[in-house]
Amino acid sequence: MKLLARGAFYLPAFLPPGGLLFFLFTSALQAWLKTWTRMALISTESPASHAFHNTDFFRLSGRNDTDGSFNGVEFLPEDFGDAPHETTMRVNEKYSTLPAEEQGIHIINIRAIEDIGYVRTESTLLNSFSQDPDANCKYGLYFRDGKRKVDYILVYHYKKSSFSRTLTRRIHFNDLAPRSIKQEQPLPGKGGQANMDESEPHMDYHEDDKRFRREEYESNLMQAGLELERDEDTKIHGLGFVKIHAPWNVLCREAEFMKLKMPTKKMYQIHQPHGLLKKINSVIQKITEPIQPKVAEHKHQTVKRLSYPFSREKQHLFDLSDRDSFFDSKTRSTIVYEILKRTTCTKAKYSMGITSLLANGVYSAAYPLHDGDYEGEHIEPNDRKLLCEEWASYGVFYKYQPIDLVRKYFGEKIGLYFAWLGVYTQMLIPASIVGIIVFLYGCATVDENIPSMEMCDQRNNITMCPLCDRTCSYWKLSSACATSRASHLFDNPATVFFSVFMALWAATFMEHWKRKQMRLNYRWDLTGFEEEEEAVKDHPRAEYEAKVLEKSLRKEYRNKEKGQQLPEEAANKWQQRVKRVMAGVKLTEKEKLTWKDRFPAYLTNFVSIIFMIGLTFAIVFGVIIYRISTAAALAISASPGGRSNIRVTVTATAVIINLVVIIILDEVYGCIARWLTQIEVPKTDKSFEERLIFKAFLLKFVNAYTPIFYVAFFKGRFVGRPGQYVYIFHSFRMEECAPGGCLMELCIQLSIIMLGKQLIQNNLFEIGIPKMKKLIRYLKLKRRRPVDHEEHMKKKQRYEVDYNLEPFAGLTPEYMEMIIQFGFVTLFVASFPLAPLFALLNNIIEIRLDAKKFVTELRRPVAVRAKDIGIWYNILRAVGKLAVIINAFVISFTSDFIPRLVYLYMYSESGTMHGFVNHTLSYFNVSDFQEGTAPNYPMELGYPVQICRYKDYREPPWSENKYEIAKDFWAVLAARLAFVIVFQNLVMFMSDFVDWIIPDIPKDISQQIHKEKVLMVEVFMKEEQGKLQLLETWRDKDKRKGESCNNHSPRPSMSHRGSVSSCHSCHVNV
Repeated sequence: MKLLARGAFYLPAFLPPGGLLFFLFTSALQAWLKTWTRMALISTESPASHAFHNTDFFRLSGRNDTDGSFNGVEFLPEDFGDAPHETTMRVNEKYSTLPAEEQGIHIINIRAIEDIGYVRTESTLLNSFSQDPDANCKYGLYFRDGKRKVDYILVYHYKKSSFSRTLTRRIHFNDLAPRSIKQEQPLPGKGGQANMDESEPHMDYHEDDKRFRREEYESNLMQAGLELERDEDTKIHGLGFVKIHAPWNVLCREAEFMKLKMPTKKMYQIHQPHGLLKKINSVIQKITEPIQPKVAEHKHQTVKRLSYPFSREKQHLFDLSDRDSFFDSKTRSTIVYEILKRTTCTKAKYSMGITSLLANGVYSAAYPLHDGDYEGEHIEPNDRKLLCEEWASYGVFYKYQPIDLVRKYFGEKIGLYFAWLGVYTQMLIPASIVGIIVFLYGCATVDENIPSMEMCDQRNNITMCPLCDRTCSYWKLSSACATSRASHLFDNPATVFFSVFMALWAATFMEHWKRKQMRLNYRWDLTGFEEEEEAVKDHPRAEYEAKVLEKSLRKEYRNKEKGQQLPEEAANKWQQRVKRVMAGVKLTEKEKLTWKDRFPAYLTNFVSIIFMIGLTFAIVFGVIIYRISTAAALAISASPGGRSNIRVTVTATAVIINLVVIIILDEVYGCIARWLTQIEVPKTDKSFEERLIFKAFLLKFVNAYTPIFYVAFFKGRFVGRPGQYVYIFHSFRMEECAPGGCLMELCIQLSIIMLGKQLIQNNLFEIGIPKMKKLIRYLKLKRRRPVDHEEHMKKKQRYEVDYNLEPFAGLTPEYMEMIIQFGFVTLFVASFPLAPLFALLNNIIEIRLDAKKFVTELRRPVAVRAKDIGIWYNILRAVGKLAVIINAFVISFTSDFIPRLVYLYMYSESGTMHGFVNHTLSYFNVSDFQEGTAPNYPMELGYPVQICRYKDYREPPWSENKYEIAKDFWAVLAARLAFVIVFQNLVMFMSDFVDWIIPDIPKDISQQIHKEKVLMVEVFMKEEQGKLQLLETWRDKDKRKGESCNNHSPRPSMSHRGSVSSCHSCHVNV
């Protein structure tokens, strides 16, 4: 059946004589055409005509299958028969397998129905749908038939030229019931070839190239067994969505290729503790019941299904009672993503997979769908809603995480991250308690601290030398009383104990995580994951293949130039061109990138990293200049109150500047690290991720800790002495530590940077930036297309809603901020015992914040299998080892712990700390000031000063070697170095002892893994025995049947052929 309708008639502004009669005739013709067309459409019973009636007019190409599906759609512009071949808008043309005359219904050159006076309404569409057609597919979670589930989504941008505006905006592969859509405004004029040629714009060949690549890629996906359905009728103008469904046979095939462990029918009892342990566990379960999440996956299980890598030949071993839920949505999307990575498009210059297609803009996004909505009325229960209620809510911050449900929804890699974050947060609880005890001990003993009492005693009347040249005057040591008392809160004997405790805590935390990781591996059936991991590791990245192909083509071109081949004929040229296009994969198999190819990238990496580290040092040096110059400027102030608060003002402002610089450089260094890794062109995704993590961690570690390292180990070490100070640029004198030591300033620096990074970068940025991006994306879409009432009232499909979410950027930023925090907790914990407490409070919010972001703000990531946290574990171990060394140096060189011990056991006459302050101060004669460095107001204290004191171990001015380093300095230095060596070796030995004494694999898990192997052997042995018994039974039956056939005596009338046939039939029955 063919329909033909051309043009449309319009009432002109001025009717000539006889025009009214002509207009009435044409109107009657329009009414007849409208009635005849509607009757023809409604009376047509074929599936193809149904599809025609429910969509805009387009040509259906493809074979009608037994299930009523059709395989393709082809767009035709008006007067397509006369249009050139290059301007055709074809979609899925290659999917058709029948000749053009046998491809069902052809609808040629029909303009929009509004052009002939018929506006389609809901009542005329097959007597109207009885319900919302989108409800059948659960608003995008299923195909239009409501049966096939959407496993993956591909998104692309498309542009329509002016002559194709009336073409359909929805194409269906293997679909029957497309959704009715609102027709766009038709083109003015009657159409025809002349009008089309005049109004047709210049074709965008770049868009055509993308469309051709999409066609080939989607064709290859269908050849791989996937089922596709396209949707361009969306509320987001200019976006098309390709829905992908993996049928059962494809899921089984890929699960076998990927060696996915699936539950079998065999169930066994999990080992349960007995006796006292059983009672203790029951008590613990009752106590912790209120803080357990209310999800089925988190309940204590006593039985477990035996798992085995899926095999199509052994399907009888698996529990296939419910095929729809055998492969969950996470597994289905993983399988589809593997097919997408494996499938290539060869129409380009080189073979392209889904990653290259996304990078080149052929597709704009690719993602699996969320399970449904998480808020609103009348929402069907789903895992996303359950996660939002029991995990991604601040109201359940006191509860355990439903890790098994997180793994079920997001995959093992994300599940392991949140499991690690939960273990880390739990381990911070005892560290916080001990840190609070240490801080309270300092508060309780501050009034008993003899050095602080001596500094605060007004009767000592110790006059100190000026802190800067000319503008600073002499000052009383008692004015630093508050600083000295505050320093004791963090600089006391309990701090040493806390440093040892945190070193052992770090080792215990690592061992506890390894044991927890093994339990999760057992529960999640990851115990035999090594082979799969190797297979994934060897899979090359698309960028690597492209670089190798470029190298191969360049080599081939050089060889061709050397050969000086003769000019080829046209046919031979075409043959060579086809070979070059199709040989992409073959060329990449022959070549590989060597260190010579990567040498420019390596050199760029080395130079860039050195430059970035130098930039960080330069910024820290600039902040030092700021501190010195600001202190000198504020000292000129005539206000005594202003001069007394100089140190606090300068320290606070400098730390804030450091914090802002650290936050800015963190973002910059993250982008630079990714770019440096990309130019290296690593071969595999695993190698790419590890190199990126190493570079990003190195740069961010230097950025975050350089200001703290300066205060801890360099400030006040190279200041010189009165009369011979060290100057920067011959103008600025090096700054000194406070009279109470640099430990208090280190504590301030550490606390502000740590809390500032957690509050601003980790929390506000994670909340604000995704919401800002979402708002910007929404405003762009709203400005791009005016919203009419019908489109606005129509509920969005699931894939449209998910497209507006933020893409998943990987776990590297999440791990990175936690590793940097782990460094703050362990590296300088001797100077800030409250660091674990602030980290604990931050992590309680961080877990729920990250959970809410993953559930509500991000597109659903592709589930990735992993059995550990990868390179992050090695970084944690390295930070833990480094923390022992740094804390040893902080205690020995930054705090006054070692000088106090030396004085107590070597110089104290009474065996107490009385006289310690006087012992640490040297004498200086004011007459030895260099010219121009003496204070401008020497009488500010009200009396002339002849001798002033400064903190150092030097000879007095009345000594023969005046102002030289005294023997006390060398004694204290030797004690400090000895403490570093003893502390480091002792604590590392204790850490290694903890590592050795705690087994990596819990005993019960080891027994369960062994039990699984034994049970699996028993299952296969029983299966083999059953096969042998069945084979023996068949052989016995066959033998008895053969004997009965041989003993059978044929009748004389029966021919020899008949006898043979009878015996043969007997064997056939067996």
